[in-house]
Order: sequence, then structure tokens, then C-alpha cells
Amino acid sequence: MTPEGKRLLNIVILGFGFMFMFTAFQTCGNIEQTVIRSFNSTEFHGSGYTSMAIIYGVFSASNLIAPSVVAVIGPQLSMFFSGLLYSGYIAMFIYPYTWSFYTASVLVGIGAAVLWTAQGNVLAINSTDNTIGRNSGIFWALLQFSLFFGNLYIYCAWHGHVHITDKDRQTVFISLTVISLVGCFLFFLIRKPDPESSSSAEVSESLLQAESTESSTVSSPRSGLCAQALDAFVQACKILVTKEMLLLSISIGYTGLELTFYSGVYGTCIGAMTRFGQDAKSLIGISGICIGVGEILGGGVFGMLNKCNRFGRNPVVLLGLITHFVAFYLIFLNIASDAPLAPEGGTDLQAYISPSVGVALLCSFLLGLGDSCFNTQLLSIVGFMFRNNSAPAFAVFKFIQSIMAALAFFYSNYLLLHWQLLILVLSGFLGSMTFFVAEWLAESGRRESDYDSI
Repeated sequence: MTPEGKRLLNIVILGFGFMFMFTAFQTCGNIEQTVIRSFNSTEFHGSGYTSMAIIYGVFSASNLIAPSVVAVIGPQLSMFFSGLLYSGYIAMFIYPYTWSFYTASVLVGIGAAVLWTAQGNVLAINSTDNTIGRNSGIFWALLQFSLFFGNLYIYCAWHGHVHITDKDRQTVFISLTVISLVGCFLFFLIRKPDPESSSSAEVSESLLQAESTESSTVSSPRSGLCAQALDAFVQACKILVTKEMLLLSISIGYTGLELTFYSGVYGTCIGAMTRFGQDAKSLIGISGICIGVGEILGGGVFGMLNKCNRFGRNPVVLLGLITHFVAFYLIFLNIASDAPLAPEGGTDLQAYISPSVGVALLCSFLLGLGDSCFNTQLLSIVGFMFRNNSAPAFAVFKFIQSIMAALAFFYSNYLLLHWQLLILVLSGFLGSMTFFVAEWLAESGRRESDYDSI
């Protein structure tokens, strides 16, 4: 197999591993608030929103040490052990207790930071400047198939169920735990790519093991695992305050806010709308499928096919912004404002139009499509701008994204729907404007590099 073929195969395996893991985890996140509301046990007093806030809060803080972990044990083992923590969180719902629920939330937050830092590292070292956009799209499309398969299963399992029984819950979460474990073991199929002879910087990034190369030993007197860990932490701190990352931070933060909305809040809102009929809870699965279709379409068109390079990344981000604004407006008209906070019995309130299942599912599709527009372009630009320091750069990416997701899950416990939508509109507009400036800087740097090589 050619070196390029090996790198592409690594990206595909990476995508399938994440697809299996997040078929389980994203489905879990989408339904957990609904499941918690239907618990028969009065001894359980947890909140799905609070759990997600803990996960993303710990996720954010752990991103400061995640590059050090990846540097010490390597990205492959980092992804495997992190995946086991994800599987443990899902398995907790089989026999839930309040203490185990929140303990697992903390552990999966730590695992998430290491997992996504390692993923960014694998993506970057298996890509070139010409293939980073394509590889980001392939990974993103495969990842988002998780929304399709997981939510299709939920729809079939819960169709016609007004109340979720203990047996229903246990059957679903046992299945999801097994699926997550399959994804963990797929990471062992990834192989170390052949380094490019023209790029000595990439040689120092190891995929399968943490090692100090001869070149890194010469360039720095420090050696050993502690030095590697410290260097990764220092690099992450330096990247955090660069002009490019500060510009991107607002758009990255926006993806954290809307991640919370489409992965947790919106499904809960649909399930709470009694005016959608007795199948409102099974519509959570259909909504997740529509989000997944939008994510897959966006990842394929704007990443895998790589057709927008000649125009840059800005048109794709602009399309994502417009798509999200249309979705937010329709949700404002269609979903009752108290839906995020409604009890298990749901809400009988009506918004500004007669509630429509079709409009609700269209909004799900638009949320997924817009999210893929933002994320594929952010993965691409971060991988391009910080290619020689990919692990610290993607750790910073996830640090910003997760802290905003934690904030959003926290305020989702208290804010009515229209206030949540207003926050999304304002942050989306500001994030898009700053992304445009960052893209201009990236293109300027590319042109200068091309000119210097003449």
C-alpha cells in the first residue's frame, strides 16, 4: 500500500471507531434527560443537563493536560482508554445511582479531553496541506453516521411508548455499551504513517507510541516523559494566546453552544411537546436521524468532495450561519418556550404557529447541516494553521468548545427556549465574523509561503 493509501485508511478507521463510539454516546446524550424523567426509582435525583455540564466542564479543564497524556502514551492508547471511560458512562444507565451518575460524568469529561486531542493528532499527521480538508470531511461524515444508526434504533425500540420502562432502558443501554466497546477496539487497527521526506517536523509526531526522536533530542536538552508532557502543556498555552486562535475562539465557542442545543436540548423539547401526539418521545430518535443526515451531507459535500477549496472556507461557514438562523427562527415559531424545562408529562403550551412535526424535523436537518459546515471548516483551518503542533492545537480547540458547551448545559436548566435561541444567534454571528478574519490570515500565509517557494 502506498504511503498516501495508508494515511487515508487510517482516517477511515479513525472515522469508523468514532462512529461506533458516538453511535452509543450521542444517542445516550440525546435521550438521557427523557430517560431520567421516566425513572421509577425515587432514589435517583440526577439531571441530564447537570451531568452534561459536568462532563463539558471537566472536559474543558482536562484539555490543559490532555496533550501531555497523548505525548506520554501515544494517541492510539489514549483513544482506547478514553473510549473505555465513555463505555462506562453509558453502562451506568443500566443500574443508575446518583453517585455513580455524577462520578461517571467526571471520568468521561477527562476521557473526552484526551480522546479528542488524540483524534486531532491522528488527523493532522495523516494529512497534508492538500488533503486536510478532504480528510476532515471523511472523518466528520463517518462520525455523524452515529446519529443516524443510534437514533434509528431508539425510534424502533420506543415507537408507541408513552413511558420508558426499566426494561426498555436496560435493553437500550446494554446494546449501546457493546457498540461503544467495539469502537474502542477498532483504534488498534490504526498504523503509524510513513513520514514525508520533505517534512522533518512530522517525523517527530508518533502515532503508535510516545517516543523522543533524535531530532527533538538535539533541539532540546530536556528528555524523557516528563519533559515531553511539560513541552506539550507549554505549547498548548502558547497556542491559546496566538492571534489566530483568539480569532477562532469565538466561532469554536459557538460550536460548543450549538452542540449542547442540538445534542441535548432540542431532542428534549420535541419529546416534551404533547401537541405532537403520543409518539412525541419516539420523535426524539427521528430528530436525531435528521440531524445526522444533515451532518453527513455537510461533511460529504464540503469536506470529502473538497469542492470549495478554490473559494476558501468562508462561503461554507456563511452557509452554516444562514442555515442555523433559519432553523432557530422556525424553532422559535414552532416549539413552546417552556419545552426545555417541562416535566415528564410534557407541555401543552403552543408557540406562534400550530405545532408541526414536519417543521420540527426540518429544523433538525438544518441544525445538523449548519453544524457540519462550521466543524469541517474549523477542523480544516486548525489543522492547517497549527500542523506542526497538532495535538496542543486541537486540545485548545476542545478546551474552548467544551467550556462553552458546559456553560450551555448549565443555563439549559434555567432558561426558556427563546433566551437560549437568542444566545445562539448572537454568538453565531460574532463567531462567523471572526472566522472570516482568521481565514483571511490563513490565506495570506499560504500565498506568502507559495511566493517564498518560487
